[in-house]
Amino acid sequence: MELLPFDEYVRSLDRKRTAAGVLLRDTADRVLFVRPSYQPFWEIPGGAGEAGEAPWHTAVRELREELGLDRPAARLLVLDHQPAGRLPEGLNFVFDGGLVTEDDVARLTFTDAEIVSAHLLSLADATPGLQPVLARRVAAALAAVRSGELLLCEDGHPVR
Repeated sequence: MELLPFDEYVRSLDRKRTAAGVLLRDTADRVLFVRPSYQPFWEIPGGAGEAGEAPWHTAVRELREELGLDRPAARLLVLDHQPAGRLPEGLNFVFDGGLVTEDDVARLTFTDAEIVSAHLLSLADATPGLQPVLARRVAAALAAVRSGELLLCEDGHPVR
């Protein structure tokens, strides 16, 4: 068996998109969901990684761009492999953004035209307005907060 020349091997490697989100919640486990201007579904703050950007930097950048918040990306809660569908195959990271209050949410400034509002909602109340994979991913992130463990998921389903 012959090995490929190194440059050819590198060109043959698979490429995956990355995205990072931040779970912000209150003491009652209500989650901060944002309403994007470009779709009818709720999201958590976050977005696609840029070329050469580490996922934790994506999380911090998106939080600053979308909500004007300057917080570090804390503990990784969920690493979710999402198979190809409407989007190419990807890896989605959810980081713990810590606790927020109603007052914190009321003071948010939407510095990005992509976001039109933000609300603290229980997962049950938000689920009808979420894409199913995000509902599963947020449920996994809340479970990871409680357990203190990183959850690995496939399409939002925890891998056991």
